[in-house]
Parts: sequence; C-alpha cells; structure tokens
Amino acid sequence: MHTKDISRYEHPHIFHYSGQQAEKKTMRVVWLTVSMMIVEVVAGWIFGSMALFADGWHMSTHAAALAISWGAFVLARHHTMDSRFAFGTWKIEVLGGFVSGIFLGLVALFMAGISIHRLFQPVTIQFDQAILVTFIGLVVNLVSILLLNDHHGHHHSQSRDHDSVHNNLNLRAAYLHVIADAMTSVLAIVALLGAKFLKWNWLDPVMGILGAVLIIRWTYLLLSETGSILLDREMHDGFTSEIRHAIESDTDTCVSDLHVWKVGQAKYACIVALVAAHPLLLDEYKARLSRFESLVHVTIEINTCKTES
Repeated sequence: MHTKDISRYEHPHIFHYSGQQAEKKTMRVVWLTVSMMIVEVVAGWIFGSMALFADGWHMSTHAAALAISWGAFVLARHHTMDSRFAFGTWKIEVLGGFVSGIFLGLVALFMAGISIHRLFQPVTIQFDQAILVTFIGLVVNLVSILLLNDHHGHHHSQSRDHDSVHNNLNLRAAYLHVIADAMTSVLAIVALLGAKFLKWNWLDPVMGILGAVLIIRWTYLLLSETGSILLDREMHDGFTSEIRHAIESDTDTCVSDLHVWKVGQAKYACIVALVAAHPLLLDEYKARLSRFESLVHVTIEINTCKTES
C-alpha cells in the first residue's frame, strides 16, 4: 500500500463560483419585477385596461424565469463543496440559464400570438393610464438593468468577470429577460403615443410582433450556447488545434484522442491520449500545456507505439 503523502498530486474541482454578489443582484431584480407585476395587474383591473392586465401577467413569466436564475445561484453555492459534482456546480448555473431561456422563448411566442390577434381584432385602450403605468414599468426595468450591471464592491478582476452579464450565462439569461421587458415597454410607449395622437391603432400589434422576433433571436443564441455546454459539446476551434500542436511539438509524438470541454466560465478540462515510439516523461507533456492557463483539469494517457517485427 502507498504510504507516502500524495496531497501535492491532488487538487480541488471547483473551477467556477459566481459569488454571492450575482445572487444578490438577481434577487433584487426578482423583487422589483414581482412588485411591478402586481402594480400592472391591479392597475389593469382598476382602470379596466385589459392591455395592462395582460401585460402584468406576461411579466409574471419574467418574474418566474428570474426566480429560476436566482435559485440556480443559490443551489450552486449550497453544493459548492459537494464532491459528488465531478467538475463543480457551475453547470447548475448554466442549467438555470437554459431553463430561463425557454421561458424567454415562451414570452416571445405569447407576445407574437397576442399581437397578431390584436392586429385583426383591435381592443379599446385607456391611453393615459396605460402610458403612465408603462413608463413606470420602463423605469423599473432600467433600475434592474443597472443592478445587474453593477460591479461595485469587487476588488479582483476575476470576480468582475464572473459577475459580468456578458460572461455569466445564468446572469445573462436574467439580463435578457429585463432587456426584453424594457424593450417591450419602449415599443409599447411608442405604439400608445402613435395610436393616441396619430390614430395609428395598428402600430401597437406591429411593435409587439417586432419585439417578439428580436426576443426569439436572443432566445436561440442563449439556448444554443447553454445547450452546447450542458451536452458537453466539444470545441472545434483554434484552441483545440493549439493544444494538439503543443503536444505534437516533437517529431515522435502523435495525438490519438483529444477532448476539450467547458467546466467553468473560460475554464476547460482536457483529456489527451498520445502515442510515441519513445515516450517522454509525463511532466514533459504537462509542461507543454502549462501555457494554456484556462486548462484547469488535464488528463494524459501515454501509449508506446509498437513497431512491427
């Protein structure tokens, strides 16, 4: 039995942690969205505006999706030290972004359906009340956008990268819901003003259809990226080629099998199987990959090429 200390050969498998800041940001936006949803539903009921009433319930889907994003952050944090997750809990966040993206697509289809229906069957709108509440909704969306983009309180660039709406897929999903809602509010205001002052009643449903098309495109991009990560779709780009060339930097070594996949935000795992007539030491091959800082988990299989007798 091996009795020596092997701790230097071991390492943790936590490759990504968004931190509680992203969790807190999302929670604040959830409360803002739920509050505005209640305001719109109540205002629509009091003022007899079905447009406002429907928009309030439409906002409930955004609230549900944002709650899913927040829940994903909470679960990822809670299970961070759970060794049963082979490569950490980052994919819980990615799964949250994927599910939130599905909600985003359903919102877009709902918008398109209602807009097409109203294009052929216009409804009576109480313009003043609807415009006022829509403006309030836009302000809430802008505050939510600022909250999700806020980087104050961070002292390390790595933390900022993890919290960025451009890098963090779960946070990006929440951000897209807020952006979609803000865009819907802007389009609604333009449509309501056009209908009120220019009598362009067709403008409201047309703006709704335009908004739905844009949101469906965002949904496709989000689902495509998160889905690829969840299914461990391998990379086929320059990064994989660079790894192959680094291993094969001598005239003897050939890579027979290579797998590279994401295990964190800009963090990758790599499995390499190589064949050589005169294999080098394992440390030599690892040294060739040391310049790739984003490779955080590397497994190398060395095979000796058998010469024909």
